[in-house]
Amino acid sequence: MIKIEYILLAFFAALIAVVWIHPRLVKIAHMKNIVDNPNARKLQQAPVPVLGGVAVFFGIVLGIVLTSGYTDCMSLMTIIAAMLIMLYTGTMDDIMGLSARLRLLLEIGVVGLLIFTNDMAIDNFHGLWGLFQIPMAVAVPVTIFAAVGIINAVNLIDGVNGLSSGFCIMASTMFGGFFYLTGNTPMLILAVVSVGSLLPFFFHNVFGKTSKMFIGDGGALVMGIVMSTFVVNTLSNSSVIPEETIPESFGLVPFTLAIMSIPVFDTLRVMTARMMRGVSPFHPDKTHLHHLFVGLGFSHAGTSMMLILFNVVIILSQSLTWYLGGSVDLQLYVVIITGAILAGGIYYGVSHSSDDSLIRRSLRAIGRATHFERKGPFLLLQKLVDRV
Repeated sequence: MIKIEYILLAFFAALIAVVWIHPRLVKIAHMKNIVDNPNARKLQQAPVPVLGGVAVFFGIVLGIVLTSGYTDCMSLMTIIAAMLIMLYTGTMDDIMGLSARLRLLLEIGVVGLLIFTNDMAIDNFHGLWGLFQIPMAVAVPVTIFAAVGIINAVNLIDGVNGLSSGFCIMASTMFGGFFYLTGNTPMLILAVVSVGSLLPFFFHNVFGKTSKMFIGDGGALVMGIVMSTFVVNTLSNSSVIPEETIPESFGLVPFTLAIMSIPVFDTLRVMTARMMRGVSPFHPDKTHLHHLFVGLGFSHAGTSMMLILFNVVIILSQSLTWYLGGSVDLQLYVVIITGAILAGGIYYGVSHSSDDSLIRRSLRAIGRATHFERKGPFLLLQKLVDRV
């Protein structure tokens, strides 16, 4: 088991690295006009720098490098290479725009690189539907489909301040706890440095004014690769998870789906609706959950809090089902039903209700209470992060 001081070293190295580089990247972005300009589809009202992904990547890599002297992190080298390709792809998309087809091909190529260089794939269902190890001929396409889906799901929730970074902090913390208990040191280090890198960015993104920066497609694709790596490692035979570290009847497939639930279910709903309208599933619109809550009067921070809370509810539903003796199959069905209700049922229930309905009036009242970013102690926090 890795010593706690090495975990703390990785965390604080990543955090301090992002604190240091963040204001410098903001200046560079303004000087070179690397900004996200407002338009009819976007929610900001002024140009915002989009190099947040560079800051997060810098923190993750520095944290891993400093920790590699104390623990074996060689398996993370190919993951760093994959993250770099995604950072380059997303940053180019932020600056000059790339076609959805080219991005999709690059994502498939990067996932394939990880599968064949790390010998990792979703090749063990851990008892779901009575399945355990599955053949690689099935595992490889399943892994590519799942990983590319996760990458795009994380990217598509990046629509309001704090949502993608806040979600990835929550998810990395959950996966980090799992990897700590199962003794998967490389994945634990990756989870720890991800949290350390995202925290300072999150505060600038949510509370900053002059220091605000978006994570951009570059950062969203980087974190999408990280999230998909966590899922694949959890469900791979090659990760060698000791059986005694997994509680009896605890479903690993439902567990990973629960952690990724809101991005995954919201993306599935949005893409299905687009295809039913006869448009490309990658055609941008304003039908995500975060658009609904902003339209009801929620602040960006309040919207992020609500959606992350929804995700936590789904995780708790899976854990409670397991605790009460539910089978692995039942845990999966509970996650699917809860996710469908929170990501689909709420969206369609609210969007098709009348303006004076109880649900709309209640949500608008909650939304008004979420505008706290520029009040009281949070105003002081804004001044603090803008000075750093």
